[in-house]
Order: sequence, then structure tokens, then C-alpha cells
Amino acid sequence: MVAAEVTEIRCKSLINRVNAPDFPFRWTINPYRGCRHACRYCYARSTHEYWGMDPGADFERQIFAKINAPDVLRQELCSPKWCGEPIAIGTASDPYEPAEAHYGLTRQILETLVEFRNPASVTTKGTLVRRDIDLLRRLNEVAGAQVVFSVGTIDETVWRQTEPGAPHPIARLEAMQYLVDHGVPAGVLAAPLLPGLSDTAASIDALVSAAAQHRAQFLSGNLLFLRPGSREWFMPFIRESYPHLAPGYARLYRSEHAPRDYTNSVLALVDDARLRWELPRMPSIKNLQPATLPGFSEAGRAVRETPSVDGEPYGPTQLSLPLAA
Repeated sequence: MVAAEVTEIRCKSLINRVNAPDFPFRWTINPYRGCRHACRYCYARSTHEYWGMDPGADFERQIFAKINAPDVLRQELCSPKWCGEPIAIGTASDPYEPAEAHYGLTRQILETLVEFRNPASVTTKGTLVRRDIDLLRRLNEVAGAQVVFSVGTIDETVWRQTEPGAPHPIARLEAMQYLVDHGVPAGVLAAPLLPGLSDTAASIDALVSAAAQHRAQFLSGNLLFLRPGSREWFMPFIRESYPHLAPGYARLYRSEHAPRDYTNSVLALVDDARLRWELPRMPSIKNLQPATLPGFSEAGRAVRETPSVDGEPYGPTQLSLPLAA
């Protein structure tokens, strides 16, 4: 695990809007900033730049815990303008980043969501999610919940080199199975698939096979994309660790995303494997139905119309989503 310093901060707002009509959700929560999982490719690294910090080492070693997050969430859910829409937890930092073991912010957030019967989806690489099985099961019962485990490969070498602080991929799948066995909908986002490292039919089939054997209830895939901040951290790693792949990456990633034809060909391999192992695609968070509670305005707009993360811009390009519909 990457050594880190955790700084306690207070946020002015917690629920953040995603202004993208084609996205499967409109609202996100991130109780932490930065992540000790230290994934080389992480699309959220640029969020540290808003505070004048390095998106490379600082993102992994300078963690911020929003210690008032549960209180702020309660205030926002109490707003007459909030209409109980599903919330995606963990879009810019893993909600089960190691600091969660000490601070328990994600657990407190889940407790509040249960109380308000507000549906939510959690995306994580963390196995600590098992601790919160009681709350996740309760939330699923009263409002709707799902847990999405990000697993891009089960190859030991690729995992150790690209996700040095993250739990072993099989440990993630075992955590997923534990949730499923205890009544919580859970599955896999095969992401990011890395060109030349985890994008082959054999690699993808091995991952999907392992997901199916661990009782995944759904699976979708997403290819690597490189935003400013993550590109500067990931490309030198490729040149150093896989120099034979560097020219290909330079051709593929002239912009943030790889060419559509290549992306479609890789996602077709995911679909082939998914169908072979009889797994459905990851359902949209919009299918998690919010409870209708007294005082909630059905026609209400949301808490904020301007996207922000504690005052700085926050856009949909920071989110990792399946490209396959």
C-alpha cells in the first residue's frame, strides 16, 4: 500500500451534478479526494491540480477526508428541492480507499441514505465494502442499491504494475461474491482494458470467466482513456515498463480516447465473453427506484444546477463509464 498523509477537510456541498444527458446518472458523491490504490491510469488524478497539487505522486500520497460529509449529505437530502434520485458513489476517488477503515465516512453516508431511502450505486476496488453488507442490504431493500467492482484484468503482472495499491483482483471478486451471497446486487466493470496488456480475447475471457465463477450479476467493459493529468503519469510508465508498446499508445491516444473502431472491436470481445458466460450488461443506475417520501417534491429540481467539487469545476469527462450501451 502506498504511504500517505490524510488531511481532514470540510466540504460545503457533497452531492454533485453531472451535466450529461446520455449518462446513466445525474448525481455523484465522493467522500475522499486522492486514492492510495495508486492506479497508474486513474482518470481522476487531475482533481488534485485544482488545489495546486501534483496529479502524480501527490494524488496517491495526499489524501483528503471530507469529515463533515455525512452531515452535509443529511442537509442536502432534507432539502425540499431534492427528489430522491439515485446517486453514484465513488466516481472521482474510491469510497473504500484505505482511509475509510479509520474515518468510516462511506459507512455513515450509507446509513444516511438508508434513513432517507435514497437509492445509490457504489463503484470500488476496495474489499472493505464487505464490512457494510448490513447497510447495503438494507438500502437495497428500502430504495435500491448495487455495487460495481472495477476489475480490468486478473493477470498478476499487469495488476501489480498498473494498480500497485489496489487489492488483488481475485480478492475483489471474492468480495463481490460475498455481497451477492448476502442479497446485494453486485457485478463487474471490466475497466480499464489496456491496449496490449489486457485487451486480448484470452485476457478478457479469463476475466469474464472469473467474474461468472464468482457469481457476478452483471458485467460491462470500458477501454482506457487518458485525460490530462493521467496521461502525464501513465505514458512514461508505458515507455519504461513496456517500451515495445509505446509507439502503439502514441498512435492510439492522440486524444483522450482511442479511435472508435478499435474501441468497438475490444468491447465486442467483452460482449462475446459476457454472452458466452451468460452475464447481462451492467444495469443503469436509473433503474434503482427512489422511494416516495412525504415532503419530497416530485417535480423538484436538484440541489445544485452548477457542477462542483467543493467549489472547483467537475465535469462528466472525469467519470469512467461503460462505452457499451
